[in-house]
Amino acid sequence: MLIKQFVNILNTFEPIHLEQMDRVKLMNRVDTKFAFDIKVLAEILPDLAQNYFVLEINTIRIPSYQSQYFDDNKLSFYSAHHSGRPNRYKVRIRKYVESNLLFLEIKHKFKGRTIKKRITVDDFKSTFSSEMNKFITDNNFTKSTLLPTLENSFHRITLVNKTRNERLTFDFDLKFTREDSTKEYKNLVIAELKQEKIDRLSPFFVMMKNRIIRPYRLSKYCLGAIELYKQEKIKMNRFKRKYLYLQNIENHAC
Repeated sequence: MLIKQFVNILNTFEPIHLEQMDRVKLMNRVDTKFAFDIKVLAEILPDLAQNYFVLEINTIRIPSYQSQYFDDNKLSFYSAHHSGRPNRYKVRIRKYVESNLLFLEIKHKFKGRTIKKRITVDDFKSTFSSEMNKFITDNNFTKSTLLPTLENSFHRITLVNKTRNERLTFDFDLKFTREDSTKEYKNLVIAELKQEKIDRLSPFFVMMKNRIIRPYRLSKYCLGAIELYKQEKIKMNRFKRKYLYLQNIENHAC
């Protein structure tokens, strides 16, 4: 693991703090994802210091995240993504580990844009409280249909462009769990560029183009579902090429 190396590199970045993040909340945004091995992150990270701040929370620049995802017993959210529907949802509880903050979040993907709504909660849940149910039903869900499906954890580096209204995240050290099943990705990095609208002149976009790393679409939730619901013969034919691409990154890096 290159975390120690990443910490040393990130110490060369100017910091930005949570109270300064209002301009890049981007609750209504366009997301562009990229996937590559962790050695590439070690190579490109130093070159980003000129254009990006690093988010620092209580002196920590590589915080830990955990997520609990919800779906119905047919995995309808997963299926909507697999079918490529332009109008689809994800529901999760996201935990910011070091600060012990948790949010119930609804992510609505609509015509290429991501709209996120959230409320604070106190922990992961097996059943929803009345407040959580109200939040769910107010956003067009039937409260009784959603169940915990899987959890994940990862480390994240968050960068904020110094002049553009964009945020850039790198997620790595991925771990997916469901009951007694676990799948880890130790060498895969999923980068996500979050913008008001697609700006291919973004320094990171240009960097990816120069390295011939093309945008890639597959959510962490879908990746976890593929890994942990294999025995249920989950449908994945439309994801197969993307899934094999991630496996090649992980295995090649090993």
